[in-house]
Amino acid sequence: METLRNKLVNLTGEQYLWVMELFVIVMVALVAGFLANRAMGKLEARTVQTKTVWDDALIEASRKPLVWLIRILGINFAASIALQKMESQLLTIIEPANQLAVIFLGALFLNNFIKRAEHNLVDPSFVSKPMDMTTMRAVARLLRSAVIITAVLSAMQILGISISGLLAFGGIGGLAVGFAAKDLLANFFGGLMIYLDRPFSVGDWVRSPDQEIEGTVEDVGWRLTRIRTFDKRPLYIPNSVFANISVENPSRMSHRRIYETVGIRYVDIHHMDAIIADVRNMLVEHPEIDADQTMIVNFNQFAPSSADFFVYTFTVTTDWVYFHQVKQDVLLRIADIITAQGAEIAFPTTTLDLPAGAEALALTGSERR
Repeated sequence: METLRNKLVNLTGEQYLWVMELFVIVMVALVAGFLANRAMGKLEARTVQTKTVWDDALIEASRKPLVWLIRILGINFAASIALQKMESQLLTIIEPANQLAVIFLGALFLNNFIKRAEHNLVDPSFVSKPMDMTTMRAVARLLRSAVIITAVLSAMQILGISISGLLAFGGIGGLAVGFAAKDLLANFFGGLMIYLDRPFSVGDWVRSPDQEIEGTVEDVGWRLTRIRTFDKRPLYIPNSVFANISVENPSRMSHRRIYETVGIRYVDIHHMDAIIADVRNMLVEHPEIDADQTMIVNFNQFAPSSADFFVYTFTVTTDWVYFHQVKQDVLLRIADIITAQGAEIAFPTTTLDLPAGAEALALTGSERR
């Protein structure tokens, strides 16, 4: 560095010409980077107006890497001229620096491209049939990991670090690492099975009859799955757990079921046939009841205080909140049908029968008082 400083101090008037050349090269690189940034910005504004998946991802991902590539290569070119004129040994680092810059900016471009493509492929405004978010997230993570690993190995090779020894160490040490991190690997492969089998996705309501697990899936990671319970508590579950339990996914049900038992008074049992017929007709004509599914309305049993019939049918909607509105409407219509037939809904009652002699005895006793 001292020799380089002395050479800069001892420059003659003619030698200042190539210094001006360096200045021009640097300015050209900076201006070219500025113009490239403006041009990519205009292209990005035009691609926003289209609904194509790939052009938005390509332009947005390449904007910053392209601008920085122009600047870095221009500055390194100027630096190589200066070091060559000064006969400096630092000239040998320029080419590796350019290669590292290309590798780093290429990895940045691919990472940004994968991230934006992942966003576009699950966005309904870009594709008519969006891909599953959980699957796309898994594929994107795998691709980004592959890009980063490849970039790091390439950079190590450029820096003169032998990767063959590293790969050999990885092969030998893989067995030891596998035994030491068997739980971590179990969770990893459990997450991979979730991505492949897709028993649930982000946003689904899931529950397990085997465990106290119920809530909405917020994130499926490589080690943990985060579920938000209905009382808003986060629940973190290792992915390996899902390989040993059954998981129910109510979000994917095709219908919701109404299964209710209604009782009328025994004195109104002669109205049972008419009530059942009217309830069945009401369900068939109800716009929120799927008449193509199993529908049962039948006298069921002689209960202690009522004659019971049951209603078994399915709603069109699967939305939890709206389902209860439909169920409420159905039950109120059943109550109106029972009333219209001159009957009443039963409630628990007790009938006390007294023999005639006991009744007279009770009456005599009351007269004495």
